[in-house]
This record gives sequence, C-alpha cells and structure tokens, in this order.
Amino acid sequence: MLPGGETARDGNEIRVGLAGDLGLDGLRGAAATVARAARRDGGRLAWRAGGADEVRAIVEGTSFGAYDPGLRKSGYGKRPALKLLLDADESLRPLAERQAVVARWVAGARDLSNLPPNELTPVALAEHARRIDLPHLRAESFGREQIAELGMGAFAAVAGGSAHDPQLIVLHYEPPNPARPNVTLGLVGKAITFDSGGISLKPALRMQDMKGDMAGGAAVIQGTAAIAELGLPVRVLTVVASTENLQDAAAYRPGDILRASNGTTIEVVNTDAEGRLVLADALHYAREHGATHVIDLATLTGAMSRALGDLFAGWFANDEDWAQEVAAASETSGDLASRFPLHPRYRRYIDSDFADLKNASELGEGSPVVAAEFLREFAGEGPWAHVDMSGPGYVRRKRPDYILDQGGTGYGVRLVVELAQRLAT
Repeated sequence: MLPGGETARDGNEIRVGLAGDLGLDGLRGAAATVARAARRDGGRLAWRAGGADEVRAIVEGTSFGAYDPGLRKSGYGKRPALKLLLDADESLRPLAERQAVVARWVAGARDLSNLPPNELTPVALAEHARRIDLPHLRAESFGREQIAELGMGAFAAVAGGSAHDPQLIVLHYEPPNPARPNVTLGLVGKAITFDSGGISLKPALRMQDMKGDMAGGAAVIQGTAAIAELGLPVRVLTVVASTENLQDAAAYRPGDILRASNGTTIEVVNTDAEGRLVLADALHYAREHGATHVIDLATLTGAMSRALGDLFAGWFANDEDWAQEVAAASETSGDLASRFPLHPRYRRYIDSDFADLKNASELGEGSPVVAAEFLREFAGEGPWAHVDMSGPGYVRRKRPDYILDQGGTGYGVRLVVELAQRLAT
C-alpha cells in the first residue's frame, strides 16, 4: 500500500494508484515502492513530473527502490536493468541528470554500509577513497604510526584493540575557480567498520548491524565524490576516522586517560562511546588544515535513534547563519533532520575529576546533547554542525511500509551535496 494509494502487479505490468496530495516525501516513497516491485524483473518505469521538485523526488525514489542490498547473493551481478522514463519539460533534463549522479553516489554509500566487516576494513575503505578518479579530487590516508605521530591519542586508543590498521582518510577537492575562495567546506565522518563496544561490550542482539557504524564516513566520502563529479565550485576538505572498536590486550579501558590532538585530556568511562573520540581528532585535523565551515556526520548515539526513529537525524550547530544553511540543505535534499539544542550547562555532565573532561556521563541523561557538547570542545573556531544520524543512517529492521530496505541508506550524501551547492552560490 502507498500513502493514499496502492500498487498491483498484472504479469509484467505494474499499475500504480495514487490518491490525494502525497507531498514530495510521499511521492519519493511512491516511486521507491514502484521500483522495488519492479526490480526483480527489470524493465522500464514511466512517470509524469510537473515540476522540478517532482523530478527530484521521482529520480531519488526510483533509485532508492531499485537498490538491492544483497551484494553477496549469488547472481547479484546478473540482475535485470531497470530504466526510468520521465515525461517532463525538457528544461528539467539537467536537474534529472544531476539527481541521477547524486543517486548513484548515494547507492555507493549504501554498498559501503552493507559490505561485511571482514571485507570492508578501514584499509579497504581508504583504498576505495583513493580509487575515486575525478577531476580536482585527490585522496590520501594515514595508518597507525602516522596517527600516533599526529598526536591523535583519542583515535589511536579506540584503534588499539583491532588487528586491522586504522586509517585517517583525507580527501581534497580543489576546483579551479571556487565561487568563494576563502571558504572551505569541512566534511568529517565517523567510520567504525565494526563496533563491538570494546570492553564495554554491546548486547549480542543485532550486533551484526554494527558493520553500519561507518555510515557517516561513507556519506562524506561519497558526498565529496558527488560534489566533484558535479563540478561544484567550492573547496572541500573531507576527513574520515576509520577503525574497528574491539577487545584484545591492547584495547583501551574504562579509567584510561587519553590526550587528543588539540591537547585536551579525556577520561574514558565507557569504551562504547568511541565515536566521539575518533571524531574529536578528526574535527581538530579538519579545522587545523583550513576548513572554515565544518559539519560532521556520525551514527553516534542510540538515544537519538530512540528519540527520532529511523526517519529523522538530530543535529546541532554553534552558529546561527550556518544553522540556517544546514536546515535549508536538509529540507531541499530530503535527508530529514531536526535541530537539537546546544547549551553550555550540559558541559557539566562530562566534567571529570581526573582529566579535562570524560567521554560520557554515568547519569544516562541527554546523551545526544552531551555527545554534541563533547564534540564542541574539538570543533575549533568557526561555524560547526554535528549530525547524529544513528536512526536514518542504517535501518536495522526491514518494514513493509518503508521506502528503503534493511541496511545502509546513504543518508547524508544528498545533505552534504546541497550544503556544498549553497556555499557555491
């Protein structure tokens, strides 16, 4: 069933009935539902679009529904093709082609999130970033020894329990004629390729979904690639902290005190609050290397997922002008997000008797806000926003009424592309 309508299959023909004004989100969901129904047999889907917003919704929704998460199923590479035909004004062709580019990179982010953790190690993610071959885009990565040399004690500690080499992945997009030469968009992503919780072990139920704890990193890597392919005239510096969070004799412990790259000391009270630790060093790196406007994306707190479910992300900002840009980019892109408050009085939750701050609060109150206040300590001077996408970044249970399959959603790719578009104008 569609909101206000239904689909029915008759042989190779799929009939769609829509009733009432669904709105753009509903239209996107309708297109996804139709594409999902058709993807087994392939073929062509035809839609009539009356304007630019409808073109965006139909292209995106069709891509969402056509995506198949069964990357390692036999015969995956032999799936029949599904083609979208749009009946729309010719002037809208460039927009449709633009959204098709973005949708392709969204699908790539979903692939990354859906790959098993025995394949998508931090080194494999770094190799993926370096293989992206686009004009004015280059990628580099730094391993365990270099991370330590950079003074990234928080990141290095989280990586201590894994046999796989951690990677600080850095992408530079330098268009020849940026619209605003003094602006560099900083995209920072958390990429924990598997998160067991460390010594503060997670429950076993659904732990397999913790391969998706790198969805924020996937979003900023793929989003940067989309920006480069579209040729948007804005400088971008993308920083991704990638590791596993596991247990062995070298794993970090509750009670450890770490020193981050900005000199701040951190008492560890929960090793499952690792995302903010790797982001702390990544944020500082981005700011120190020239990012003027920063946004980080992370599947950070389970509490945000419980608050907003798998439809909205929650976000925070330290600058009102930057907040307006993030809000507008969210609304335009369809990556839904709701702003949460920052307030200095939340800082007391992470006061420590033994270090400058601690990485979590034992009270269990206001967890997403407390995490944001922690990150603010490392965001440096200038506009910064934090997107906690723990709900929409990785769908943990398949539902028949949802427009996406279980697994990675590619959330955030469209958001950062729209943010870059706004900075480029």
